This record gives sequence, C-alpha cells and structure tokens, in this order.
Amino acid sequence: MRKIVKVVAFLMCWVMAGCSLAPGPYLDPSRMNQETQDTKSQPVYPVQLITAKTIAQQVSLTENQNNPLPAPVPAGVQDYHVGAGDVLGITVWGHPELTVNGAGAAPLPGGAGLDAGGAAASAPTSPGGAVDPAGERVAADGTIYFPTMGRIHVAGMTTQQIGQMMINKLAGYAVKPQLDVRVIQYRSQQVQMAGQVKNPGALPITDMKLTVVDAITRSGGTQTDADLQRVQLTRDGKVYTLDVQRTLDRGDTSQNVVLKAGDIVYVPDHNASRVFVLGEVAKPQTLFMDKGRMTLADALSNANSIAPLSAQPRQILVIRRTPDDPQKPTIFRLDMTQVDAILLSTQFELQPLDVVYVGTADIARLNRLLDQLLPTVTSLYLLYSVGHN
Repeated sequence: MRKIVKVVAFLMCWVMAGCSLAPGPYLDPSRMNQETQDTKSQPVYPVQLITAKTIAQQVSLTENQNNPLPAPVPAGVQDYHVGAGDVLGITVWGHPELTVNGAGAAPLPGGAGLDAGGAAASAPTSPGGAVDPAGERVAADGTIYFPTMGRIHVAGMTTQQIGQMMINKLAGYAVKPQLDVRVIQYRSQQVQMAGQVKNPGALPITDMKLTVVDAITRSGGTQTDADLQRVQLTRDGKVYTLDVQRTLDRGDTSQNVVLKAGDIVYVPDHNASRVFVLGEVAKPQTLFMDKGRMTLADALSNANSIAPLSAQPRQILVIRRTPDDPQKPTIFRLDMTQVDAILLSTQFELQPLDVVYVGTADIARLNRLLDQLLPTVTSLYLLYSVGHN
C-alpha cells in the first residue's frame, strides 16, 4: 500500500512539473515582482437599481448638460472685411477707364457711356495707368492700385466702406461718381476642415456667414463612420465640442456656430462612441452607437442576448465613468427577471465607453470548477485502480 502511495505522489509531482511544458499560452512569473492587492483597503461602490426614477434622473441630467460654446460672432464682425489676397471688382458707372470688374465696363443708365457705334465702352487693357479688367488683388500690405488715387489701403474694410472712401477720393475727378465695389475671389479668410469629411481642406469665408453645418455640407458631407455628436471646433487656442447631430435631429441652432477666419473644424470618427458588452452574453463584442444613441436593450440584442445556460439575469450591470472622477465607476443594475425591468431596458440610454457586464450564475461557476477538476480526479482514480489491481 505504501508503494502505491509513493507511486501516486511521484506521478502527481511529475504532472505538476509538466504543466510548464504543456501547450497553450503561459507566462513565466518568476521574473516579475507582482504587487499584491489588499482587498480590505479597496473602496466599495454603490449600485443603483435601474428603475423608472433612475431613468427620469438620467434624462434630466442629459437635458441639463450643456457644453461650453464659443462666444457668438458679433453682427458687425459678420460683415465680410477685405484682406490680403482677395480680388476686388470695381465698377465706376460712366467711366470705363476706371472699371475693374473682369467683364468690361458698365455704361451709365440711359445710354451714357456708349461709344460712337452705340456699343458699351470696355475698359482698356493696355499698361500705362489702365486697370486690369480681371480684378485687382489686394497686396500683402493690404493695398490696391487704382488710377487717379495710386495705392490705397483697403484691408480690414467692408466693400461698402471701400466704396464710400473711393467716392470721396473721386470727387475731384468725376461729378457725383457712381461706384460699386465687390469681391470677385475670396482668398484672405479661411477655415480648415479635417477628419471624417469627404473633402477635407480649406474653405473660404465669403460675404455670406458660414456655419458649422454649412462648412460640413460644402466639404462634401461626412463619411459613414463620422460622429456628429462630438464635432470639435478650435478657436483662439480653445477647443469646443459641438453636438451637430442635435442640430440636425432637433433643430437646436445653438450648436450650429457661425465660423470665423482661423477656425478649425474636426469631425471625429465614432471610435469614441463605443459600448463594450462583456460577461455571460452569447457574443461579447464592441458596439458603436447609432448617431450617438443606444439603449441597454439595443446592446444586449446586438450581443445575441444573455447566455441562457450561464448568465445571472439579476446581475445585468452598466459600469460608467463618473464625469467628476474618471477613476470612480458609477454602477447600474438591471434585474431581467422582472417584466417592468425588461421594459425599462429599452429606455435606459447608454453613454460612450459604457461597459455592459452580465454576471455569472452560481451554478455555472460550480459547473466550470467541476469541469476543471474532473480530468484530474479521473486520472487519480485510474491510477488508484491500477495500483489496487
């Protein structure tokens, strides 16, 4: 009998030593100084049961949550101010030699300014004081050249202000001059579009105000994986988050900010709008929100529901980062054995980076332990039987 015990002990030692040679993933811990975890000093977090009151509080927090928005552009600043690189068209009625509009001179109303043949006189294109009919580009120093005036400073002025200034300067050259100034090409003021738009790059600001939605539309729209709930606007060194989807879905114009020169609009992808479904579900996976929205019922359905043989239906947990303290989780629990709780799961809105975890039933944990022990017990029994025979 003692011989059999010695044989069994030897075989057990041999099996334990052979674990390091067994196939499968294995990491040698001998070269790692692992820190032991003191469970007594770990904090205990409260768990909130998902009820109608919980959902009402969640809706109230969502509605009252306002991201800081940039200060609105004053109405006076919204008027387009000419800058270096812009191309101006200047029309002086009755004076084709002074007209710079890219399409010839405009005659005076009633036939004045016509040549001998009755045709409208055109602006001369020869050098020597004649203006360029293709338009006058504003130089880097903010000036343009105009006959009878020389170089005049126009940067920072609106077209109305430029026109009034030129009328005053032309008073000694023409009687009651009629003059029109407009921008032919907008080049001085731009916003940058980046991220998940079809045509990223620079967009010019024109005399029409440019909003975030306008800029995205003029960039060809968004890619399929764009996240319009978290559009980032960089202005004067500060980054603002805009919920453009709310503008499109609910008509909230507060998120449709008017852009100004130097703004950078970044449309991110939906990787930040992920939800993780783990634990005892049929298909653990990472889910992406649809337009920034997903309910707990949606997440469980996309994961093919809970595992019927191992899940604990009373322990459907939603683990969420606390805004004030990202290291502290906020935990919600759903009891799927109650019919009203199942209905509430269709109303409980998840947030980006939430973790939905389905707990394990006690009997399933016991069965898994037995599955691990059964091969060892069977082997010991066979050895014992061989020794007795």
